[in-house]
Amino acid sequence: MRVKMCGMQTAAAARAAEAAGADYIGFIFAPGSRRYVTPETAREIAREMQHVKKVGVFVDAPMAEVNRIAAAVGLDYVQLHGHETAEMARMAERPVIKAYRYGDDFDAEAANAYPAEIVLVDSYVRGAAGGTGQTFRWQEAAQEIARVTKPVLIAGGITAANVGEVMDTFQPFGIDVSGGLEEDGVKSEAKIAAFMAAVYAHR
Repeated sequence: MRVKMCGMQTAAAARAAEAAGADYIGFIFAPGSRRYVTPETAREIAREMQHVKKVGVFVDAPMAEVNRIAAAVGLDYVQLHGHETAEMARMAERPVIKAYRYGDDFDAEAANAYPAEIVLVDSYVRGAAGGTGQTFRWQEAAQEIARVTKPVLIAGGITAANVGEVMDTFQPFGIDVSGGLEEDGVKSEAKIAAFMAAVYAHR
């Protein structure tokens, strides 16, 4: 099972994620997000990363901007976390991760038809695109999410304490975690290590 650690803002946090065994690290390029990072900072961090895939998270950004940042930073994937159309996704010059919010716009058939390599299912909080730290109704959602034929990442309020339940409930391609790695809003190397230890213990 893959682990994506999102909301990286410092090289120290990214190094800790890579050392702990994360498969992907994510940079938030959505202005207004408290985890926003500039493309310049992300590029400096990405240069140091040898063994993880780099993902850029965008919310309803023009695709020309998405592609420009992806090239400048050296991203491996672009994550579309807004209401981007299939036509927009086809313009991406990197493989696409499409995010849906369970309870809002999630529909398995639509996810299957969307031109993305990976589907991410996050919690729905009105007015927030993601990164809320809240879980969704996992047991209720499991049957619908199982209908997705593409690799699925589960996100939303996941921590070292509940990641085992997520793994049991969904048996997903992977987990996306951000707030569960933080102490007072800052990525914690201890929490990063503890999260991966919990994942390994449950595999």
